[in-house]
Amino acid sequence: MAARPGVRLAALVAAVATLALTSLVVAPPAGAADPVDYRQTKTLTREHVAADGTTTTVDSREVTVQVDRTQSLRGRERIHVSWSGARPSAGRSADPYGFNGMNQEYPVVILQCRGVDDASAPEAERLSPETCWTSTYLQRYAAGVVSAGVWRHDRYASDEDRADQETLPDWPAECGLLPGSVFAQHLLPFEAASGTVYPSCSNTTIAPESAIDAALPPADIAAFTNLDGTGDVQFEMRTSTENESLGCSSEVPCTLVVIPIMGLSCLDADAACTQTGDFAPGSSNLSDVGVDDAVSPRFWWSESNWRNRFSVPLSFALPPDACDVLDSRAPVGMYGSELLNQASLQWAPAYCLRADRFKFQHNRMPESAALRLLGTGDAVAAFVSDAARSSAVDLAYAPTAVTGFGVAFVADLPDNAGEVTQLRMTPRLLAKLLTQSYPATNDVRAHEGLENNPLALNTDPEFIDLNPGLSTVAAEAKATILSLSEASDVMTAVTAYIAADPEAMAFLGGEPDPWGMRVNPSYQDIEMPREDWPMLDTYVRESTRECEQLIRSPYLGLVAAPVNSLRKISEAVLDAWPNVQTQCTRSTTTDPWKFGRIARQNYGVRFMLGLVSLGDAERYGLRTAELRTDGTGAGATFVAPSVATMSTAVAQATQPAAGKPFTLDRASLDPAGYPGTMIVSTAARVSGLTAADAGHVAQFIRTATTEGQVSGPGNGQLPDGFVPIASTGPTAALYAAAQQAASTIEAQKGPAVAPPITPATVPLGTATGSVAVRPPAPRSGGVPVGGTPQTVDGLPAPGSDDVEAAASSGTTVAQESGAGGTAVKATLGLALAGVLGAPLLRSLATRRRAS
Repeated sequence: MAARPGVRLAALVAAVATLALTSLVVAPPAGAADPVDYRQTKTLTREHVAADGTTTTVDSREVTVQVDRTQSLRGRERIHVSWSGARPSAGRSADPYGFNGMNQEYPVVILQCRGVDDASAPEAERLSPETCWTSTYLQRYAAGVVSAGVWRHDRYASDEDRADQETLPDWPAECGLLPGSVFAQHLLPFEAASGTVYPSCSNTTIAPESAIDAALPPADIAAFTNLDGTGDVQFEMRTSTENESLGCSSEVPCTLVVIPIMGLSCLDADAACTQTGDFAPGSSNLSDVGVDDAVSPRFWWSESNWRNRFSVPLSFALPPDACDVLDSRAPVGMYGSELLNQASLQWAPAYCLRADRFKFQHNRMPESAALRLLGTGDAVAAFVSDAARSSAVDLAYAPTAVTGFGVAFVADLPDNAGEVTQLRMTPRLLAKLLTQSYPATNDVRAHEGLENNPLALNTDPEFIDLNPGLSTVAAEAKATILSLSEASDVMTAVTAYIAADPEAMAFLGGEPDPWGMRVNPSYQDIEMPREDWPMLDTYVRESTRECEQLIRSPYLGLVAAPVNSLRKISEAVLDAWPNVQTQCTRSTTTDPWKFGRIARQNYGVRFMLGLVSLGDAERYGLRTAELRTDGTGAGATFVAPSVATMSTAVAQATQPAAGKPFTLDRASLDPAGYPGTMIVSTAARVSGLTAADAGHVAQFIRTATTEGQVSGPGNGQLPDGFVPIASTGPTAALYAAAQQAASTIEAQKGPAVAPPITPATVPLGTATGSVAVRPPAPRSGGVPVGGTPQTVDGLPAPGSDDVEAAASSGTTVAQESGAGGTAVKATLGLALAGVLGAPLLRSLATRRRAS
């Protein structure tokens, strides 16, 4: 059950201690196959009892379920669940999530539940159907004519489940009574973490987070099984932050329940109970007509189905505010790149839980603003990918993380054929999207220069040639890519990728593409690369809508509607909820009109693109597009983010001088290298810091580039979406430069003189593994410049035996950041952590997401 506020500190300490003592797991060797955290095979049967008492087996299958990640999970993280040997689904729903997935036959129901599936555990901590989360009461309450009460014929059901509802002494009064001779009812209350029991028989008796139109889309799913018995899905985790009633946290154990629906086993020859389905295997139920209840997911809680469950134990990471709860020390704030967010979340507890380290805090803000804070002395360190363009004080840059940007997408194939798992993009296509060169609607063809352009990306012949078989129905959200509204080194890298491509630059210069499409005149000859992307189009659409007649806003700006955080973009793609702001809204008929966000896209017709960090893409299970790196047409080369492709890119990174950040020239990048690769450096002054601040920064760099580079989901480890930096191999130059910079920053004697470091070369094909995108089939708010920074938990520190002392030099700092980026691969040893000054040895499992 959920911890009371008064005992939360003790519970957190206990949780940390338990993790430290029970998580001693040896990491797999480099190059080993991606492991899974859970795998189990069961024989599942459907059996009916005849009048003479004999039992007949009508179906039996060997089903295997596996899950890629079960440990140190975070809110809204998606894990990959796959299975084989199940009965193929029939009458597949147009939307398998929540109540929408109930009208189909033989799906696999997947639910997140509180408790452990262990009969020896205290009763209050045990898993039961009552502790499983469903998004609506309709998945918990059944009512109908007696002949439709198939659960009453379940051979494994309890006497209470078979009984007439009016005979039950604890039937809730708010759920009403129906004549038992005519109607059958069944109630499955929900037991919240707080101990509150919600009857769950109506919209007024459910837990507060449960509703058809809830703040978050449903995570519970009745997933499809293919004709060959296999299936897979990405399942979204919800912690107590997202769902307080469910209450999963580092203190409250939970379980993922996977139930392959085989059909009810019947105690008699009841016609409704023994049904085998109306739909053919592999068919769709797009009209959402009724199905055979006995083989539907409606009665997942019925004992015939529940006994076939696979119970996958889950553990959750410490909450984002753990350091604030456990460590009363003032934080040492470091500012800058959002690319580091997911690493910072895992790194922070490895600092604050040790008395011999400092309390680290990552405050996300534009890199140029963070550099200004260094110049004014208001920050001790900044996370940046590009060097400052102008100087104010001397700085040293320590390579700290290798990650990058991705073009995330969510898209569905026509005719309920599933999700799009691969997408290809060119620099010119990105340029078209950013420059608002798609009209989005027919009435915007009156816009000068856009008259003959395709309405949206999915109707563009260039895109169709690369991505055949997708829907060609245009929509506003398909005419844009959700991007950043503020300055960022990510935008510098994206626009540098575009600027390195002759076709894209010719398009931006006014030359039409081979199909006649032209750049929006508002963006012709825009300077590239650049750290920000302006909204330059001023066209106001003529419309009969009253709101558009009263509010004269540039229409294509409303379609683009950029946001100030990569995290917001990732969550928008995760929810398939475009940020297009063309919905006219007002509270009452007398209130003024305003433009608001359009609705979430429906499952089956989704299509949305967003610019994301690779760390966010991995946490949220987002697919990212392959980006073109060389050639045109059928002979072009497209590259997805991976350890191999990012290592190839980072091997070409150069350091112009000692202490400077490594840069990546995308115009001369090896075609096998991923062009979205970026290197995040920790920049700090080399003179003028206090000894304490200089020591904190040096400690941070040394720890972050040693134990902080051990891949895994645990405290102090490096999350997926990052390529580890090591003292040997293709990242050796980055590692050496980081130690050199740490020594110079710690000494505070001004820039040291040292020769530039030449990065090691990496033979193509030597780096293996995957990062950033977990293919399911193939698998923090922002601040304006000068505003209050968004706090994000952050990182680990003292150097290991592998840390080398090396003289590093400084460079000059200051007003804005310019261009650069890189990436690489590595492996490293054990992470140390402690609880409130009592260091405990811990080595958390290194896991890669299932591919």
